[in-house]
Amino acid sequence: MSESPIQALWHNFLGPSPLWYKQAMIGFLILNPILLITAGPFLTGWALIGEFIFTLALALRCYPLQPGGLLAIEAIIIGLAKPETVYHEAAANFEVILLLMFMVAGIYFMKDLLLYVFTKILLNVRSKKLLSLMFSLVAAVLSAFLDALTVTAVLISVGVGFYAVYHKVASGKHHTNEDHDHANDETVTDTHYDDLEQFRAFLRSLLMHGAVGTALGGVCTLVGEPQNLLIATVAGWDFLQFFLLMAPVTMPVLAAGLLTCLLLEATGTFGYGAQLPHRVRTVLEDFAERESARANPRSNAKLVIQAVVALILVASLALHLAAVGLIGLMVIVLLTAFNGITEEHQLGHAFEEALPFTALLVVFFAIVAVIHEQHLFTPVIDAVLHMEASVRPAMFFVANGVLSMISDNVFVATVYISEVKAALDAGEITRAEFDQLAVAINTGTNLPSVATPNGQAAFLFLLTSAVAPLIRLSYGRMVIMALPYTFVLGGVGLGAVILFI
Repeated sequence: MSESPIQALWHNFLGPSPLWYKQAMIGFLILNPILLITAGPFLTGWALIGEFIFTLALALRCYPLQPGGLLAIEAIIIGLAKPETVYHEAAANFEVILLLMFMVAGIYFMKDLLLYVFTKILLNVRSKKLLSLMFSLVAAVLSAFLDALTVTAVLISVGVGFYAVYHKVASGKHHTNEDHDHANDETVTDTHYDDLEQFRAFLRSLLMHGAVGTALGGVCTLVGEPQNLLIATVAGWDFLQFFLLMAPVTMPVLAAGLLTCLLLEATGTFGYGAQLPHRVRTVLEDFAERESARANPRSNAKLVIQAVVALILVASLALHLAAVGLIGLMVIVLLTAFNGITEEHQLGHAFEEALPFTALLVVFFAIVAVIHEQHLFTPVIDAVLHMEASVRPAMFFVANGVLSMISDNVFVATVYISEVKAALDAGEITRAEFDQLAVAINTGTNLPSVATPNGQAAFLFLLTSAVAPLIRLSYGRMVIMALPYTFVLGGVGLGAVILFI
């Protein structure tokens, strides 16, 4: 018996997502207009935030772009935000959009070099504690001078590369060159299944250590995160002044974060501690040997070009010669031109990873537009601004941290630094108090926000990337794995603000 049009429409709605998920989304879409009429736009706005977080939390059930996009469209239709405000939020973050469009694609064309270098590191550093510390520390150093999303793109590329190499062998294809779907576990042989699960846990821990590392390093310098530059511009700080003002908070936090990395690997708690299975190590060693044996002048030349362009990339980002996205476009041009990639379909694959997340980010800006237009954070902001001067820095840190777990930390920083600058201009606070509050705002938006994927763009990128479903990295699992870091970074950061700021 054929389906009726209504049944077919219901079947197509959100595709293979579970029935309860589809019902929940329909419920949200029906509830919001009713809430708007009965409870008003303020409570409806907060309900919308909760619903959007629901779509992020279940990203492995359904990519958040579609359900989150439906919520954003409805929010605009019922008047919670204007299209012009959404456009303004997207335009204000145009550099991030450019970065995602071009830099992530540029990293794609560097994957041979990345896989070569990280395979050497993985096989030569046998201590998981040392390897985890290296991932976290290198991510921190790079994020202090480059960009967290760029560093995360490298981590994702490496994770997918390692996983694909082993999954092919685990599926019985060994040394063949045939195409392989590494997202399909049906072909994995029974003898490899347990090792595959342990390898997933191994990769999850490394990628999470690296992702937290981007937060540890990103908070330290003027160029580490977008909100850092925004705060420094308002405050009139240069690179060195920003670093020195933040150091009393950021340096203890960096040390505590790296120590946490070691303790988590030593104790094996919160999803950490998984070792590289012996069988996987053997497969990766065989892969490295085969790649070395197959090397020829042309493949070596490609690696050399990728290495040279990698140096150009790091220098360009460190010296801020142009917007990050434009540097990414330069990387694409150089790598494709000198490595013989000239057909359109070859270029298209590079953009598959970043563009869905770019679209999701614009949907996220629509939710931020609702927060902005409905003044959802105003009660919290007003309450903190009217507190005693002695407790204000600590409370700013806490308030910024909590709000950044929910919303975009750039938006939270923008709102708070604008209010504090207005207070300074009105003579309500001194310049010394302004500097203290600016430090609290910067560290508050950067550190406790590791608690959730929607608090850090790098975390959200990792959650919605190609590697997340492969290694079973869900929203809930990310929150659990980030929990010890949240307490340590938030606790040490708050203590440093109270003691030294």
